[in-house]
Amino acid sequence: MEILSTQQVSFTYPNATTRAIQDINIQVQQGDFVVLCGPSGSGKSTLLRLFKPEIAPHGSLEGSLSFQGKTMDDLEPSMKAKELGMVFQDPENQIAMDNVMEELIFGMENLGFTTEQMRKKVAEMVNFFGLNHLLDKKTDELSGGEKQLVNLAAILLLDPKVLLLDEPTAQLDPIAAKDFIYMLQRLNEEFGITVIIVEHRLEELFTIANRVIMLEKGVKRFDTTPRELVSKLANHQTMRGYLPSAALLYLSFYPGLYPEEIPLNVKEARNWLKAQNFDSEEAVLVDNLNNQPILELTEVDFRYEKGKPPVLYNLDLTIRGGEWHAIVGANGTGKSTLLKMIGGIVKQQHGVIRYNGKKVKKWDRKSLSYLPQNPKLFFIQDTIKKEYDHIALQHGLENAEDRIQELLCKFNIKHLQDRHPYDLSGGELQKAVLIGTLLTEPTILLIDEPTKGLDPESKRALGEVISGLVKEEGLTVIMVTHDIEFTSNYATRCSMLFQGEITVTENTRDFFHENTYYTTVINRITRNNRVHPVVTLEEAKRTWLVQSQS
Repeated sequence: MEILSTQQVSFTYPNATTRAIQDINIQVQQGDFVVLCGPSGSGKSTLLRLFKPEIAPHGSLEGSLSFQGKTMDDLEPSMKAKELGMVFQDPENQIAMDNVMEELIFGMENLGFTTEQMRKKVAEMVNFFGLNHLLDKKTDELSGGEKQLVNLAAILLLDPKVLLLDEPTAQLDPIAAKDFIYMLQRLNEEFGITVIIVEHRLEELFTIANRVIMLEKGVKRFDTTPRELVSKLANHQTMRGYLPSAALLYLSFYPGLYPEEIPLNVKEARNWLKAQNFDSEEAVLVDNLNNQPILELTEVDFRYEKGKPPVLYNLDLTIRGGEWHAIVGANGTGKSTLLKMIGGIVKQQHGVIRYNGKKVKKWDRKSLSYLPQNPKLFFIQDTIKKEYDHIALQHGLENAEDRIQELLCKFNIKHLQDRHPYDLSGGELQKAVLIGTLLTEPTILLIDEPTKGLDPESKRALGEVISGLVKEEGLTVIMVTHDIEFTSNYATRCSMLFQGEITVTENTRDFFHENTYYTTVINRITRNNRVHPVVTLEEAKRTWLVQSQS
């Protein structure tokens, strides 16, 4: 039975010369699990928000959207609030109350549920989600994964028929992201809730979803099953990057062979590999062991409030000049705090930070740039070009216009330079901020979750640009991230942050090769199998030699 549909829907943002989405026709059946994907700026989030009238973007809408046969305009406000649930990318943006229990009942109170109804529903939902230990906590004390689960639980307490999710795992660590997606699978399979999710991280979703809708430049490009989409994109130059790692591994060695046998997940890929026969060449590992330390943190402590447990405790970390150093760890372990402390935004209570052997008292603005986790905080001007001109003027940059245009071209957003920052998609905004941080040609670049909201092709372009700056200009990059796949392809060394301390620092391949959970899909596929274990697809291409095919 049809539950959601669009009829010739087009949408144009104010002052825009082109439509964000154009002539979209979609019919979603009750119980569908739909993945909505496509390049940054393709209109995914725009379309998703149009299904939720209270937060629909401002602009010109053509065509109509319907829920259970009624147009959105004809629905009662209470029905739209109750039966169409929405989970946002940033869990912080959705939480309204200070306490977890208050947050859970907030929506029900606003819709007039009785006290008895609320008590019964909360007890049931808390047990289902396993949230008992969080009920008395303040919401600002929760990790990102816990906040997102609380958001989801609060929405489900209203008994929605449809869940709309806009990149809900973008700010979650790998384990929390898997847990969240598994919860969505249970809700879909056990309770029949219709799920429409916008995501760039598709590894787990291809075997859960029954439909994938792909947009490109505002137009519906594909609407099919995940397995059919894999076949259609197998030889596509740019869209191929959306395929799961399991499928890409197969296609890298046997392109175009038996589409129905292309693996979509770790289990299928491991079974396929058992029937293969690959020889391998030993990978040549290059480490920047000769690079001198550029930044040294010694016995550093930091806490936000006196009397509260420290966020960072007795932390030691050495960063070498000209390396791309990634810091990973669970939500709430202090990764972003560490980056802010290195950048001088917050001040450690104990310990020393040294730059080129000298104690840091205050940073030279040209030595270090910082890309925040929330890119909107970066902009104060009403267009991104004005922001760049402002930065150039502040820092007295020579040949600023040439540098600005060069970076705009590198990141493929030259056509957006006169747009307001808030009118950009999440991926476009991330690229725009990165350009701003690179304008001053810093020695050290601090980046917090740089791939958030980026499509696979944009991630590749980002990785290539930053790698080029590291290799050719000697830029030192310190990155905090949950994006394991991106890190494995581009970072030179990795550190794990746990309980306020750096527990291990290794070159990237060794780091992921030894890990069980914080590792790549390719490593999980190849370890303890008939093949030489590898960490990335590129490593497999370099080192595996096909001998025979069974």
